[in-house]
Amino acid sequence: MEKRNCTYKDNELIIRPIEEQDLKKLWELIYKEDAPEWKKWDAPYFPHNSIPFEKFMETAPTWVGKENMWVITVDEFVCGIVSYYFEDEQSVWLELGIVIHEAQNWNKRIGTRSLKLWLNHIFNSLPLVRVGLTTWSGNERMIRVGEKLGMQMEARIRKVRFYEGNYYDSIRMGILREEWEALKPALKI
Repeated sequence: MEKRNCTYKDNELIIRPIEEQDLKKLWELIYKEDAPEWKKWDAPYFPHNSIPFEKFMETAPTWVGKENMWVITVDEFVCGIVSYYFEDEQSVWLELGIVIHEAQNWNKRIGTRSLKLWLNHIFNSLPLVRVGLTTWSGNERMIRVGEKLGMQMEARIRKVRFYEGNYYDSIRMGILREEWEALKPALKI
Protein backbone atom coordinates (compact mmCIF):
# COMPACT_ATOMS: atom_id res chain seq x y z
CA MET A 1 0.00 0.00 0.00
CA GLU A 2 1.29 3.42 -0.90
CA LYS A 3 0.07 6.84 0.23
CA ARG A 4 0.90 9.80 -1.94
CA ASN A 5 -0.83 13.19 -1.92
CA CYS A 6 -4.10 11.89 -0.41
CA THR A 7 -4.01 8.88 -2.69
CA TYR A 8 -3.90 5.31 -1.44
CA LYS A 9 -2.79 2.60 -3.83
CA ASP A 10 -2.92 -1.19 -3.84
CA ASN A 11 -1.39 -2.27 -7.16
CA GLU A 12 -3.85 -1.19 -9.92
CA LEU A 13 -6.49 -0.06 -7.39
CA ILE A 14 -6.46 3.53 -6.12
CA ILE A 15 -8.74 5.49 -3.83
CA ARG A 16 -8.42 9.26 -4.04
CA PRO A 17 -10.42 12.47 -3.70
CA ILE A 18 -12.89 13.17 -6.49
CA GLU A 19 -11.57 15.33 -9.31
CA GLU A 20 -13.55 17.40 -11.80
CA GLN A 21 -12.87 14.94 -14.64
CA ASP A 22 -14.59 12.18 -12.57
CA LEU A 23 -17.98 13.92 -12.44
CA LYS A 24 -19.39 12.72 -15.77
CA LYS A 25 -18.51 9.09 -14.99
CA LEU A 26 -19.96 9.40 -11.48
CA TRP A 27 -23.22 10.71 -12.95
CA GLU A 28 -23.30 7.75 -15.37
CA LEU A 29 -22.69 5.28 -12.55
CA ILE A 30 -25.00 6.81 -9.94
CA TYR A 31 -27.74 8.95 -11.51
CA LYS A 32 -28.13 8.08 -15.20
CA GLU A 33 -30.63 5.24 -14.53
CA ASP A 34 -33.70 5.01 -12.31
CA ALA A 35 -32.98 1.41 -11.27
CA PRO A 36 -29.26 0.65 -11.58
CA GLU A 37 -28.12 -2.86 -10.69
CA TRP A 38 -25.98 -1.66 -7.74
CA LYS A 39 -29.05 -0.23 -6.01
CA LYS A 40 -30.36 -3.77 -5.42
CA TRP A 41 -27.57 -4.12 -2.82
CA ASP A 42 -27.07 -0.57 -1.52
CA ALA A 43 -30.05 0.15 0.73
CA PRO A 44 -32.62 -0.87 -1.92
CA TYR A 45 -35.44 -0.09 0.51
CA PHE A 46 -34.71 3.64 0.03
CA PRO A 47 -35.87 5.23 -3.23
CA HIS A 48 -33.42 6.13 -5.98
CA ASN A 49 -34.17 8.40 -8.92
CA SER A 50 -32.21 9.32 -11.99
CA ILE A 51 -31.12 12.93 -12.39
CA PRO A 52 -30.47 14.66 -15.72
CA PHE A 53 -26.76 15.38 -16.23
CA GLU A 54 -27.29 19.16 -16.31
CA LYS A 55 -29.16 19.04 -12.99
CA PHE A 56 -26.44 16.83 -11.44
CA MET A 57 -23.76 19.28 -12.55
CA GLU A 58 -25.45 22.11 -10.63
CA THR A 59 -24.21 20.61 -7.35
CA ALA A 60 -21.63 18.02 -8.48
CA PRO A 61 -18.67 20.44 -8.32
CA THR A 62 -19.11 20.44 -4.53
CA TRP A 63 -18.09 16.75 -4.62
CA VAL A 64 -14.62 17.67 -5.89
CA GLY A 65 -12.01 17.31 -3.15
CA LYS A 66 -14.49 16.30 -0.44
CA GLU A 67 -12.92 14.68 2.58
CA ASN A 68 -15.76 12.22 3.12
CA MET A 69 -16.28 10.81 -0.38
CA TRP A 70 -13.56 9.51 -2.69
CA VAL A 71 -13.49 7.57 -5.93
CA ILE A 72 -12.23 4.05 -6.42
CA THR A 73 -10.31 3.52 -9.63
CA VAL A 74 -8.98 0.32 -11.14
CA ASP A 75 -6.45 0.78 -13.93
CA GLU A 76 -7.39 4.47 -13.81
CA PHE A 77 -11.11 3.82 -14.53
CA VAL A 78 -13.62 5.06 -11.93
CA CYS A 79 -15.62 2.07 -10.69
CA GLY A 80 -17.07 3.19 -7.36
CA ILE A 81 -16.94 5.40 -4.30
CA VAL A 82 -15.99 5.12 -0.66
CA SER A 83 -17.55 7.48 1.85
CA TYR A 84 -18.15 8.23 5.48
CA TYR A 85 -20.64 10.21 7.51
CA PHE A 86 -21.10 11.03 11.15
CA GLU A 87 -23.99 9.24 12.79
CA ASP A 88 -23.32 11.55 15.75
CA GLU A 89 -20.63 14.19 15.31
CA GLN A 90 -20.59 15.19 18.98
CA SER A 91 -19.56 11.69 20.08
CA VAL A 92 -17.45 11.18 16.92
CA TRP A 93 -19.57 8.20 15.81
CA LEU A 94 -18.57 7.61 12.21
CA GLU A 95 -19.94 5.13 9.66
CA LEU A 96 -18.20 4.27 6.40
CA GLY A 97 -19.66 3.11 3.13
CA ILE A 98 -18.77 1.81 -0.30
CA VAL A 99 -20.47 1.23 -3.63
CA ILE A 100 -18.95 -0.69 -6.53
CA HIS A 101 -21.35 0.40 -9.25
CA GLU A 102 -20.93 -2.09 -12.07
CA ALA A 103 -21.64 -5.82 -11.72
CA GLN A 104 -18.57 -6.80 -13.77
CA ASN A 105 -16.46 -5.42 -10.88
CA TRP A 106 -18.19 -7.43 -8.16
CA ASN A 107 -16.58 -10.48 -6.57
CA LYS A 108 -13.07 -9.33 -7.55
CA ARG A 109 -11.95 -8.16 -4.07
CA ILE A 110 -12.23 -4.51 -5.18
CA GLY A 111 -14.55 -3.76 -2.27
CA THR A 112 -12.38 -5.44 0.35
CA ARG A 113 -9.19 -3.81 -0.92
CA SER A 114 -10.83 -0.37 -1.22
CA LEU A 115 -12.37 -0.48 2.25
CA LYS A 116 -9.04 -1.63 3.72
CA LEU A 117 -7.38 1.48 2.28
CA TRP A 118 -10.31 3.72 3.29
CA LEU A 119 -10.45 2.39 6.83
CA ASN A 120 -6.72 2.93 7.18
CA HIS A 121 -7.06 6.49 5.84
CA ILE A 122 -9.93 7.23 8.24
CA PHE A 123 -8.00 6.00 11.28
CA ASN A 124 -4.87 7.86 10.13
CA SER A 125 -6.64 11.17 9.55
CA LEU A 126 -9.41 11.37 12.17
CA PRO A 127 -9.25 11.09 15.98
CA LEU A 128 -11.64 8.13 16.22
CA VAL A 129 -11.85 5.24 18.63
CA ARG A 130 -14.31 3.28 16.44
CA VAL A 131 -15.45 3.07 12.82
CA GLY A 132 -18.77 1.49 11.93
CA LEU A 133 -20.47 -0.01 8.92
CA THR A 134 -24.22 -0.37 8.52
CA THR A 135 -25.79 -2.70 5.97
CA TRP A 136 -28.74 -5.07 5.71
CA SER A 137 -28.93 -8.84 6.01
CA GLY A 138 -29.67 -9.17 2.28
CA ASN A 139 -26.19 -7.87 1.43
CA GLU A 140 -24.16 -10.88 2.50
CA ARG A 141 -21.12 -9.77 0.48
CA MET A 142 -20.91 -6.52 2.47
CA ILE A 143 -21.11 -8.42 5.74
CA ARG A 144 -18.25 -10.71 4.60
CA VAL A 145 -16.13 -7.67 3.66
CA GLY A 146 -16.66 -6.24 7.15
CA GLU A 147 -15.65 -9.55 8.70
CA LYS A 148 -12.51 -9.78 6.52
CA LEU A 149 -11.50 -6.34 7.79
CA GLY A 150 -11.90 -7.39 11.43
CA MET A 151 -15.24 -5.73 12.08
CA GLN A 152 -17.43 -7.24 14.77
CA MET A 153 -21.18 -7.70 14.56
CA GLU A 154 -22.41 -5.14 17.09
CA ALA A 155 -26.14 -5.08 16.44
CA ARG A 156 -28.77 -6.88 14.44
CA ILE A 157 -32.05 -4.98 14.40
CA ARG A 158 -34.47 -7.62 13.26
CA LYS A 159 -36.91 -7.20 10.39
CA VAL A 160 -36.71 -3.43 9.97
CA ARG A 161 -35.79 -3.29 6.26
CA PHE A 162 -38.60 -4.13 3.84
CA TYR A 163 -37.64 -4.98 0.26
CA GLU A 164 -39.52 -6.85 -2.48
CA GLY A 165 -42.13 -8.19 -0.07
CA ASN A 166 -39.67 -9.43 2.56
CA TYR A 167 -38.32 -8.11 5.83
CA TYR A 168 -34.57 -8.01 6.42
CA ASP A 169 -32.42 -7.16 9.43
CA SER A 170 -30.36 -4.00 9.74
CA ILE A 171 -26.76 -4.99 10.49
CA ARG A 172 -24.35 -2.81 12.46
CA MET A 173 -20.68 -3.73 12.46
CA GLY A 174 -17.69 -1.91 13.89
CA ILE A 175 -14.01 -1.99 14.65
CA LEU A 176 -12.09 -0.21 17.40
CA ARG A 177 -8.81 1.58 16.72
CA GLU A 178 -6.83 -0.88 18.85
CA GLU A 179 -8.39 -3.82 16.98
CA TRP A 180 -7.45 -2.21 13.65
CA GLU A 181 -3.89 -1.54 14.79
CA ALA A 182 -3.50 -5.16 15.91
CA LEU A 183 -4.89 -6.44 12.60
CA LYS A 184 -2.83 -4.20 10.27
CA PRO A 185 0.21 -6.51 10.03
CA ALA A 186 -1.99 -9.45 8.97
CA LEU A 187 -3.69 -7.22 6.37
CA LYS A 188 -0.26 -6.06 5.12
CA ILE A 189 -0.89 -2.38 5.76
